Amino acid sequence: MRAGGEAATVLKRLAVGRDDRLTHVESVPARAGQTCAWPRWAPTEVLGQLADAGIIAPWTHQVATAEAAYAGKHVVVATGTASGKSLGYLLPAFATLSIAQAASPHRRTASVLYLSPTKALAHDQLRAVSSYTVPGLRATTLDGDSERTERDWARDHATYVLSNPDMLHRSVLPNHQRWARFLGCLQYVVVDECHHYRGVFGAHVAGVLRRLRRVCAQYGAHPIFVCASATVAEPAVSGERLTGLPMVEVIDDGSPRGGISFGLWEPPMTSLRGENGAPVRRSATAEVADLLTDLVVTGVRTVAFVRSRRGAETVAMTARENLAEVDPGLIDQVSAYRAGYLPEERRRLESMLQSGELTGVAATNALELGIDIAGLDAVLLSGWPGTRASLWQQAGRAGRAGGDALALLVARDDPLDTYLVRHPAAIFGRPVEATVFNPENPYILGPQLCAAAQELPLTAADYEVFGSTTPTVIAQLVRQGLLRERPHGWFWTRRERAVDAIDIRSAGGKTVQIVEDQTGRLLGTVDGGSAHSSVHEGAVYVHAGESYLVKTLDLEGYAAVVEPAAPDYTTFARDVTEISILATEETCSWGTAELSRGWVQVTSQVVSFQRKLITTGDVLDEQPLDLPERTLRTKAVWWTMPDTAVAALGLSDVPGAAHAAEHASIGLLPLFATCDRWDIGGVSTARHADTGSLTVFVYDGHPGGAGFAEHGYAAAREWLTATREAIAHCECMDGCPSCVQSPKCGNQNNPLDKGGAVALLTALLSSEA
Repeated sequence: MRAGGEAATVLKRLAVGRDDRLTHVESVPARAGQTCAWPRWAPTEVLGQLADAGIIAPWTHQVATAEAAYAGKHVVVATGTASGKSLGYLLPAFATLSIAQAASPHRRTASVLYLSPTKALAHDQLRAVSSYTVPGLRATTLDGDSERTERDWARDHATYVLSNPDMLHRSVLPNHQRWARFLGCLQYVVVDECHHYRGVFGAHVAGVLRRLRRVCAQYGAHPIFVCASATVAEPAVSGERLTGLPMVEVIDDGSPRGGISFGLWEPPMTSLRGENGAPVRRSATAEVADLLTDLVVTGVRTVAFVRSRRGAETVAMTARENLAEVDPGLIDQVSAYRAGYLPEERRRLESMLQSGELTGVAATNALELGIDIAGLDAVLLSGWPGTRASLWQQAGRAGRAGGDALALLVARDDPLDTYLVRHPAAIFGRPVEATVFNPENPYILGPQLCAAAQELPLTAADYEVFGSTTPTVIAQLVRQGLLRERPHGWFWTRRERAVDAIDIRSAGGKTVQIVEDQTGRLLGTVDGGSAHSSVHEGAVYVHAGESYLVKTLDLEGYAAVVEPAAPDYTTFARDVTEISILATEETCSWGTAELSRGWVQVTSQVVSFQRKLITTGDVLDEQPLDLPERTLRTKAVWWTMPDTAVAALGLSDVPGAAHAAEHASIGLLPLFATCDRWDIGGVSTARHADTGSLTVFVYDGHPGGAGFAEHGYAAAREWLTATREAIAHCECMDGCPSCVQSPKCGNQNNPLDKGGAVALLTALLSSEA
């Protein structure tokens, strides 16, 4: 779109006949750019190529990043989407490779490793890097799609390898002897989109990067780390936590930016009634499909971000069906894009996006990262993407050609989404969230230390690399028989590879494979922690739009056997959960109430499942299950209220009030910690055995915790105030998915008392004041 308000005009046109759905429009102003001189050491041949491409002078943040890295300082650059951060690390990398080539024309004496969270971003970066002609530059990707010959060439000849933490963890580091020449001359490690490394994934990647540092040191290399992100709070702190190294931060963005018209959109209520008779709001998926159709018809190049693979396929399919009725010639202008496609499919779709052959794309967050797609006009977000960081990352995909852009957040039927579209101040004018992860979580550090010990024996010198809890965790691993102490350090004791027991993107136990009965075909996998509730015997499992019934779940063999089916119902597991307090780390008084955080043990058991008709939501029956209990030792935040204070409120359903407050608290915590509601859990009770009072717990759903509960404790007043407002301002009478009902409730959202939850939280917050 052209500058001058065209995006705002498009937004107004979308709202015609839907005025009640557009709850707020935020105008983000354009910004002029600031340039400076090139570094004196920048290779002249590179500057010439940049000039040929129309880049005469660099932005100030590009030079600040390049100068710091070339001077040997670890650096993190946190400037806006499409601000050209890559040039900040390419300049020192190219200069170093050129010098090395001149000094040793026939031997590799310098190398660079680039890491990104996704394959798509690495391949996009390869296209950018390969567009330069630089002495000594031999670039290639290294990922799960790479053929054996490509992997061998990367190891033996490449000077610029673009990969991901998974490949580094599973392939390069366990075979570091074969990679010795590459690792021994490693000069720079680029960690792109570093804000994606949070929670369990972030803690694992922190361990992988520390393992990389110690292996490089074994071969005499001490590479400079450059972290980059468009959206990360406290950049130096986050970068240091990720790499274990002190970081210089570059945050003053010198690039120009077009204006953004950012709308908040709430789908209307329908005449349908859902669980317990609650009103049902039109789905964000259906709403986004209609909006995408409207934008494609008017030639507005749009990406619609949808949270699930299935949702992305549904939006694309629905938009194509809509277009078939309006203009069949536009059907092929829309496609889905998600992880799981074959590599050649992804490359083709990326090329079509870049060339403009596609007008509309429904994508998962696989397209959120820095793939260079110029000329996009609009972004639709189907539901809150989880963090303000991701929100601005996705919104920044539009307007990359310098014009103004349109962004539209369409709320899902969810407490957090409902709260945000009615409280725009919670989004705009606030900094992005801190990246939350704990590298010293013993449940993550332990497996990482095992992997490190198999690569090179651990010594006391590694305490500084892996953190202060390392001696305690090593001692525990010795007691478990996983490590053995010898005069020269601690050694891995097993024959199998330590890395094979680690899924760096999960801490939910070994993954369970989903196998089709007749063909033996592997359909997919599910995290071990969620297998009991999602692939139990009799469960309906959906893959790529096709439905299957689970015949058996083999917990010892980590496999679920399924058969194709087309049932008219879906299934919901019911579980029983108990929680006990192991240790209280911090407590503060809120009048007669108390807020605490600490260690808890959660014991849960899936005991049955319900079958519900897809069309009406009516319950057909409930069938028992015989599954073992599971225990989780983790971190939690909780609040208590004494009997006298509860009695004064005159509540008719105290358990229902606490339960409703718990659900809404879980729904709103992701606004204050970089987590998803599926990363956390909760328990509420009118009287807990360990506190003797009404208690509401919210806990991290990962062993050892991921830092979410601590953030909830630190931001408790804001968090619980937002929770109260989300419930009180919801237009339903008795509670609905927009306020107190939860899609993951093991008790089928019963009992719930919406009014009681408001009264409880009002009293709690009044006590705190």
